[in-house]
Amino acid sequence: MEVVNAHADRTGRKVMYAFNLTGEVDEMRRRHDLVAELGGTCVMASANSVGLTGLLALRRHARLPIHLHRNGWGYLSRHPALGFDYAAWSALWRLAGADHLHVNGLRNKFCEPDDSVIASARALLTPLSPADPATAMPVFSSGQSALQAHGTWAALGTPDLIFAAGGGIMGHPMGPGAGVRSLQDAWAAAMAGVSLEAAAKDSPALAAAVATYS
Repeated sequence: MEVVNAHADRTGRKVMYAFNLTGEVDEMRRRHDLVAELGGTCVMASANSVGLTGLLALRRHARLPIHLHRNGWGYLSRHPALGFDYAAWSALWRLAGADHLHVNGLRNKFCEPDDSVIASARALLTPLSPADPATAMPVFSSGQSALQAHGTWAALGTPDLIFAAGGGIMGHPMGPGAGVRSLQDAWAAAMAGVSLEAAAKDSPALAAAVATYS
């Protein structure tokens, strides 16, 4: 949080960092309170590790948004005769109090096809009932970089998402700052209807990302 707060003082914008506090219920409560005390703005829990009752207990205690990671989703979904449908699975976690939920990403590093990823994101952006207009934030992740911004925008048509790109930022040849700029420039171009190729001509960071990740 010293780094996050220093960045906020310098730029006027505070980064939301999701601290993973997965553990036993009392541990998660203590860890949540420490994050809040230090000025944090988000916590994360692993759904398949804490279970629905664990998330319910955390939600009843938490003052911060909860970012829910679905690690382990593969073993729950891959077999067509045994697997969960994500819309049904995620509804349970939304009811338990999750604010952000992972949906994988386009051209991801796992085995999920793009149409399944988008269907999952749309499920989160759909209210659970006419009486409750609340939605959840889809989190795109898994091998994402500036290359997937245009396809994600074209398929979903909304900026109401989190685009998590670890390697797409840290692996940028010009450094993490350029990695962030490449994502920003790619998303700005996609939302403005400018092609990736045209945008890259005006953005060295984006051009480097295209060359690196293509």
